[in-house]
Amino acid sequence: MSYSIDANLLLYASDTSSPFHPAAFEFLETRPSDPDLLCLTWPTLMAYQRIATHPSIFSEPLSPTKAWGNIQNLLSLPRVRVITEEPEFADDYLSMTSGMIVRGNLVPDAHLATILRQHGVLRIYTADTDFRKFDFLEVINPLHPK
Repeated sequence: MSYSIDANLLLYASDTSSPFHPAAFEFLETRPSDPDLLCLTWPTLMAYQRIATHPSIFSEPLSPTKAWGNIQNLLSLPRVRVITEEPEFADDYLSMTSGMIVRGNLVPDAHLATILRQHGVLRIYTADTDFRKFDFLEVINPLHPK
């Protein structure tokens, strides 16, 4: 079984001023003991790098070196793989978003969802409810107890 995570969980885990920081940090701390394969994408990792270092978004932005170190630590976990767009990405994106109005923040979500579907990843951990628009995904918010 495999799963992915959205950038918002990485950001909350790094933002000590966020009320979601403790839960996101704990969630990431348990990744090494999860037996399932964590599939990450470069769009997710680059969104983290961009936002975590942005002084207009984070009150105390991370240095680029610190943010990249966090990414490297995540990538070094034994059950982590980076997955990317397959050659049929453009057609798959168009097919998956058919009938939807994809604009604004839904664009990167649809991008990520298409990559996940191409690789058979059916579960994502995120605080972003927009992922529920993609029927094939099981969307789990680890920041809120059930």
